[in-house]
Formats: sequence, C-alpha cells, structure tokens
Amino acid sequence: MVDLRAHGLTPTGSVHARLSAAMLVEHALRRGEGVLAESGAFVAATGKYTGRSPRDKYLVREPSVEKAVAWGSANQPMDSAAFERILGKVRAHLSSRDLFVFDGWACAAPEYRLPVRVIAEKAWHALFAQCLLLRARTPDDFAGFQPALTVLCAADLMMEPARDGTRSEVCIGLSLERGQVVIAGTNYAGEIKKSVFTYLNYLMPQREVFPMHCSANLGKDGAAALLFGLSGTGKTTLSADPGRRLIGDDEHGWSNDGIFNFEGGCYAKTIRLSPKGEPQIYNALRFGAVLENVVLDPATRLPQFDDDSLTENTRGAYPLDHIPDAEPTGRGGHPRHLLFLTCDAFGVLPPISKLSPEQAMYHFLSGYTAKVAGTEAGVRDPEATFSTCFAAPFLPLPAYRYAEMLREKLLRHQAQVWLVNTGWTGGSFGQGQRVPLAHTRRLVSAVLGGELAEAPFSPDPVFRVLVPEYCPGVPGALLEPRSTWSNATDYDDKARRLAQLFRDNFKKFEGQTEAAVQSAGPA
Repeated sequence: MVDLRAHGLTPTGSVHARLSAAMLVEHALRRGEGVLAESGAFVAATGKYTGRSPRDKYLVREPSVEKAVAWGSANQPMDSAAFERILGKVRAHLSSRDLFVFDGWACAAPEYRLPVRVIAEKAWHALFAQCLLLRARTPDDFAGFQPALTVLCAADLMMEPARDGTRSEVCIGLSLERGQVVIAGTNYAGEIKKSVFTYLNYLMPQREVFPMHCSANLGKDGAAALLFGLSGTGKTTLSADPGRRLIGDDEHGWSNDGIFNFEGGCYAKTIRLSPKGEPQIYNALRFGAVLENVVLDPATRLPQFDDDSLTENTRGAYPLDHIPDAEPTGRGGHPRHLLFLTCDAFGVLPPISKLSPEQAMYHFLSGYTAKVAGTEAGVRDPEATFSTCFAAPFLPLPAYRYAEMLREKLLRHQAQVWLVNTGWTGGSFGQGQRVPLAHTRRLVSAVLGGELAEAPFSPDPVFRVLVPEYCPGVPGALLEPRSTWSNATDYDDKARRLAQLFRDNFKKFEGQTEAAVQSAGPA
C-alpha cells in the first residue's frame, strides 16, 4: 500500500501503514512500548530525553536556502555531506526494523494543505503523529497522496559525535530544500511536532501566510482570538475555554482569508492537571491519546499528575475532536484580539495590559518569558529568557520578517494586542506565587467579552504599558503588581533589572526597527 523505496528504505521487517489508533495501540502494547492508563490513554516513558534538545537541531546548508535562513544558535548549519551520511545511517537502521507509517496533513485550510509522512520504528510515535496532525477520514482521502514533508524517526539509533559531527547522541536534521527530517537518538515525540512547525515557518511566508506560535479559539459571536506564548505560559490551558470553540492550541497560520490551524490535535503539559482546574484537557486524555512520562498508580493505573519524578514536562497528546465543541473546520476569521502570554519569573509585570501597535512590535520581537522546568533538557527552575516572536527555536527566517507580517496584519484588521502575565505576583520566583489561573481566565474573558473596552487605563511607570484600573471579578490590588509586594523597594529593584534586560536584548534590533518601535519598551 505504501512504497518506502522512494525514501531510500528497503525494509526487512514488517511495514504497518495508515493504521487506526486501536491497531497502533495494540502494536505498541505487544511490543512493550508502554501501558494503558485507566482512561484508556497510552502511556510511554521517553527515557533520558524528556524535552526537546535544541542544541542538537540542525538545518542543512543548501543552495536554495543559504541566503534566506538566519543562521545561528537556533539554526545551526549542517553541510549536505554530513546530512547524507546521517541520513544513510538512519535509512539503514530503519530498514532493519518493523516500521509504522502515518500519512496525514498539516494546515486545515485546503489551499495550503501539506501532505506529511512520518516513518517510525515505534508504534506509539505513529500514534503521536496521528494525534497531532490532520488525519484521513476515509480511505479515499489518500488518493494521489504524495508527501511534501517526510519525517524519519529512528529513536533507538544513537549518533556518534566523533564520527557523525554531532554534538551528542541526538540529531534532529532538517533539509528545507528536500522537505526531509531525520530524528535520531531521542524518544521525545515533541521533536516530530516541532520539526513540522519549523518547516512551515519557512514555507508559509513564501505563500503570504503569517505562521504563528499561538493558540486560537472562537467566541459565540464567531470572533477569533489568538494567544501567543512559549511552552508553559498557558496557551493550551487558556484556549481550552468551555465558553469558546477551540481552533487549536499551538500553531496557526494567518492568511488573507483568516486564520487556520496547522495541526489536528493538541499537546498539553499535564503536570498538576486536575479535572476541576482544566476539565477539557483532563477529559481529552482517553483512548486514542498519548501520555508522555506521566506516572501511573501501579494498582489502579490512574495518572498521578502531581508526580514530577520523571520530569516536570509531562505531556498529553490528543486529537482535537477529543475537545467538546472544538471548531471542526480548524479555521476562523481575522482575529479581533491577540494576547501575548508571558510567565514573568521576576513578578513585576501586570497580569494584563494593553499595548500600542509599536509596543506590540517591541514585545513580539522581545518574546520575554521564563523557560519553565522540563521544556528543554537541563532546565529545572524558571529562567528569564527572550525568545523572538515567542518562537525563536523554530524560526528559520530572520525575526523581522515575521514581525513585519504581524504589523501588516494588525494594521489591516485593526486588532488589539494585550500582554498577559501568567507568572508570578507578590514577589519573584521563590518568594511570590503564580497568578491564580481563575483570575487570569477572568481577565482574558473580560478582554474577549469587551468588558474592558470602556475601563480606564493608566500607564505602568516602568514598562509603560496601559493597565486597567479595574476588572470585574479580579481583586484590584492584583492589577497593580507593586502593591502586591510586601517590600516596594524590592519590587522597584526587580522592575529596573527586568527593564534593563529588555533594553539589552533589544539592542540586536536597533538597525532593523524604526525609532517608534525602539522607544516603545520600558522607560
């Protein structure tokens, strides 16, 4: 049914292609790749690597992309000869294994749909791909299927740095020119998802589509909203709102016709997940879903979501249709509101504030947040970081290319941008507390429901963003972060320190941005 010779594979084992979720689960259980939770979700442990390995990701330096790519630490170059050697090892390894093939698509908008093939030695990796990408509904959907992007997953193949020229035993190599990804040395399934996203971030701007690291949902009136942010800032949690229809939780495109999901599923952090706090996500983790590194009770097989003994970065992958009333088309109109989510470990940013267009550009290019424990190898405590466009590890093109696309969309569609701090209040990390989720939900709801449209706003004296003076259902003191600290002098010191970090980081954009954007940052 699926000929793998076009991918340089000559399998000696069995090839299992285009299987249902039930059949993939049966194979994974038979092969000892994991176990079932009480809910029916498949549970896998990823071993040594429980998060992405950004320092082991490479883009192939090829003639057609040489001048377009922003080479650097996020886009480490690999020469074509080295990639060919590694590709040969991956092909030889996979050809000696039983293989599981998922065929599906990225991009919910039909005019931009991208055929994707994932070839893996693990049945549960194919199941993960089935959760996250768009799936065929009938066998007829595969008529004429030719993958434009192929992902080869050789999880058990360890690289040899001295011989292969890699930094470690892990290699994520992406050929933009050929539409080919190799993943070796890691079982962490998130590498599959983010490799596809990286490729789309290269391809979509060529088709006049703004690619975004954001979640999206629709109100009862059909108005769309976007929530930008890095892992751990709350995109998945806040977008799964029972009062709104979910379009997607992480990756979208904004075309001249509106927004559309890149994916067909969600990939949520599950640490401390509860049925009361996040009921939609909790109930989505049933048969057909995948849990990564979640500890189960040995007797009941109930997930112990508070247990971080394997990692803080416990994850759940599930199809979008596991969320009640999710938008079945994966599409929406032009958004009225954009929310930039940041997990402020300094505890000095307001929980919500309104941005001017120039401030929106400034904060989009800055992409301030804190890396949350577990999202990357070696990160245990939150670390202040600036991730350009809230997606720096996944952007092959220069950052300002994406920022200009944002500016054009904001001006054309008169959308309002807000900065939302889901991090700390009453003190910095280790002293204060996280902004209560219930209050963040209320603030977001007030924005999207228009309740803050007539509210008075005052400028923050340090960050100069506009802060609402009140919001129904939220304590007034919470809106003014300085008043939540027991020692105002400590607040002032932390605020000045963060402001300086903003200014230092933005120096790299001085030659690329106009004066109005450069002066839109902290005082």
